Amino acid sequence: MKFFSKLIRDEAGATAIEYGLIAALIAVAAITAMNGMGNQLSTTFNTTSSQMSAANAAA
Repeated sequence: MKFFSKLIRDEAGATAIEYGLIAALIAVAAITAMNGMGNQLSTTFNTTSSQMSAANAAA
């Protein structure tokens, strides 16, 4: 009976689950931010490459 009483009062597992959920939310936020930034960087590099090609052709 004491075992079940201790098991019910033990909150270590709940804390681990909470930390896991926080880490998952941070990962989702980071992936979303990096995905948006990756698209923006791709656009920037493509624009730069096009302008350099046009400048090279004009020279």
